[in-house]
Amino acid sequence: MKQQIQREFSADPDRYYRVRLFEERGFERRACQKCGRFFWSSSERDFCPDDGPDAFSFIGSPPCPEKLDYVRAWERVRSFFEDNGHSAIGRYPVVCRWRDDLYFTIASIVDFQRVAGSSVSFEFPANPLVVPQTCLRFSDLGNVGLTGRHFSSFCMVGQHSMEKGGYWKDECVELDYRLLVEQLGIPGSEVTFVEDVWAGGGSFGPSLEYHVRGLEMGNAVFTEFSGQLGSHRPLEQRIIDMGAGLERFAWMTSGTPTAYDCSFGPVLGQMLREAGGAPEGLGRYYECVAKTLEGPGTLASKAEAAARAAGIERSSVVPVEDAYVVADHLRTLVFAIADGALPSNVGGGYNLRIILRRAIASMDRIGLRGMDWMVDSHIDYLAGTYPELDGARSDVKKILRVESERYDRSRERMSKVAARVRARQRPPTVDELVTMYESDGVTPHYLKKEGIIDEAPAEFYSRLEQIHQTSKRRRAEPPCGLEGVAETQLLYYGEDPPAFTARVLWASGGWAALDRTSFYPRGGGQEPDRGTLGGFAVSDVVKEGGVVLHKTEGGCPEPGAEVRCAIDEERRRDVTRNHTSTHIINASCRRVLGSWIWQHSAFKEADHARLDVTHHSHPTGGEIRAIEKEANRIISEAVPVEVRESSRGEAEKEHGFRIYQGGVVPVSRVRTVSVGKYDTEACGGTHVANTSQIGAIRITHTKRVQDGVVRIEFVSGRGAAEWDASVERRRAEREEQDRQRAQTDRRRSSERDEARREVPLMLEQILACRSGPCGDGAEVVPAGAGRLCIVVGHPEKTHEALGKKISARPLYSYCGITGSGAGGRVVTYAAKDSPLAADLIAREASAALGGSGGGDRGHARGGGPRG
Repeated sequence: MKQQIQREFSADPDRYYRVRLFEERGFERRACQKCGRFFWSSSERDFCPDDGPDAFSFIGSPPCPEKLDYVRAWERVRSFFEDNGHSAIGRYPVVCRWRDDLYFTIASIVDFQRVAGSSVSFEFPANPLVVPQTCLRFSDLGNVGLTGRHFSSFCMVGQHSMEKGGYWKDECVELDYRLLVEQLGIPGSEVTFVEDVWAGGGSFGPSLEYHVRGLEMGNAVFTEFSGQLGSHRPLEQRIIDMGAGLERFAWMTSGTPTAYDCSFGPVLGQMLREAGGAPEGLGRYYECVAKTLEGPGTLASKAEAAARAAGIERSSVVPVEDAYVVADHLRTLVFAIADGALPSNVGGGYNLRIILRRAIASMDRIGLRGMDWMVDSHIDYLAGTYPELDGARSDVKKILRVESERYDRSRERMSKVAARVRARQRPPTVDELVTMYESDGVTPHYLKKEGIIDEAPAEFYSRLEQIHQTSKRRRAEPPCGLEGVAETQLLYYGEDPPAFTARVLWASGGWAALDRTSFYPRGGGQEPDRGTLGGFAVSDVVKEGGVVLHKTEGGCPEPGAEVRCAIDEERRRDVTRNHTSTHIINASCRRVLGSWIWQHSAFKEADHARLDVTHHSHPTGGEIRAIEKEANRIISEAVPVEVRESSRGEAEKEHGFRIYQGGVVPVSRVRTVSVGKYDTEACGGTHVANTSQIGAIRITHTKRVQDGVVRIEFVSGRGAAEWDASVERRRAEREEQDRQRAQTDRRRSSERDEARREVPLMLEQILACRSGPCGDGAEVVPAGAGRLCIVVGHPEKTHEALGKKISARPLYSYCGITGSGAGGRVVTYAAKDSPLAADLIAREASAALGGSGGGDRGHARGGGPRG
């Protein structure tokens, strides 16, 4: 599509590309004699910036009178735009909570795009504005450090304007030109504009890239159409979307060997010193790399050629590249973690985990130790531009520490995988590299360190990008058949009567749409109301667009009928308490565990609820108790729960993007629910008016459901009271069981003591008698060549001890009987040489007691109901 648009726009340059500045400053349109691209220049040029002989000649010889680093470059850019009528606003989070098709913010215009279905709208907090937007992109990770200008995160200076109330092409290009020439001091003859187009998000328009000495400084996009080429239409509000690279502004003015050297502040200098310093000729080396980057050949071969051209050893550059990688990747992680993202093996967390492991590999190679000082140095340098980073300092360090320790524990497994790969005696394919990383966390950097591969293929990172960052989810299309049905009046957002009368507007397949309803539909994790509709039981409620559908059982009223409806009030109260409790649990987790806590998903039913939150590991028992205690403290404070409706922009401005705990809100009006100072979320659910109405919260179970996500199951209100009662019952049962065990232990101890006292005396008496009564309850009965000793009435322990001793005598057998009128037990033993077997004696004695017995020849047991 882009090439098609480009051809059409380039065929009419006066309509799409010519601006007032070109006439006033003598810019002429030319075609590059090498690639054919059209560009505008005020000086004689035969080639576009990419192919010109002056490409990257600013390295070592900047065309500016003042050298600016990253921080000072933004100060100069901001002051220029503020002096020219722009509002300077703070950056938006790098975690793109307001879009469900992106994990990370990839461009400054994304801040202001709001997507609903296939349509895109723009919501600017000021017009015009400028923003230092940190953007994350991971498709070119293999180039970071090697090219001198690729970053995993960078600052896009966003210059944005809506034509109505702002300005359009002429003013935009003039401002960008003046920024370079007047504010930065670049000669006007050095500035070249290249024709291009931009398309994305359902809209498109022409653009002018502006370059200085082969380096693209920015790209002014004039977004004026929506749809597809050929079936497009003009936007109601045309948009200026200019994005410029702040790191490149610093690089151009400072002329350092790379954009890294002027963008990371003091931390990079310390890293380079520990890595052995930068070699002479580094600027020439990176100039050669930059000029050949887009040409044929591998990046490794280009690096070798650049080293030869610069007259240095390629090996002397490798430690410097590692230092650049560490500086870049840690800065990206600082921004991402500060904004609530966690390294993991799911979603966008994959990208964060892989850059952390790349950073660790680079640190190992150049002998860097510890990340805390690097994090501190990054934040200290950036805090003036991004003050919000300072408050996240300790959280960033903690997450990096946890994730680094997890990586250390996985290295043994990685070593085994690497050994198997080495045994194949061939380099792994990109597919195999992806599988190894997905299954075992083995990074290409680790395989390179082990000497298994020479370089990580660039396709590896783009493949991960496709797998894990292209889309969060896709919305399901609503069912057909509701066309023309009027939107339902939502009584549950107003007076919310539990019983009401309504008219059936539509009915089909057991589903009915009413003109008005108090039935809350399933949404935001909240299960729907139950009740009756026209005498039929309502088993489900869903909302499709603006229409609420009610599933009825046993029949369905006809369209046009007036019906009486009633919701199950008690169930609604239980669900409502659980929903507000979800907000309270989320806030409590954030206060106890850390700022990285975000709602991942939630479920609220009448008798139970659960909340899945982003967290690096399973909480300890102490942490769970602290979360529950904090939640109940909020309940005990009787905090009012305030529900407000406002524009999406107003809600974002007042509360920030933490309102999107339950996901994106694809409407222009947002309903926010605030639990005092503790939590504010965009939420369409039902809520109590005051936290005291919840009564209590009890956490019933926790588990880690996936990497980086912990599930907390809980109950509230009646459910909490029932849980407490069940806990008390279980406690009482345990106490009774403990009492019975103690009683049994005491009885057995007493029996053992009695056996120790009585058995020697009884044994002496029994062995002294040939037959007849002998001792207390004993009788010796002759049995052919053997003797049978029968003892009655003693504890079982006594019988066991006595039986073992008597059966140790040749020819002796033993039968012990204990019990009462309620039943008796039999214990028998027999000597090896006795003619009477123990199992035979047990069966006979048990039969006399009305029961049975069994065992083997040496030992048997039995019993019966008669004592």
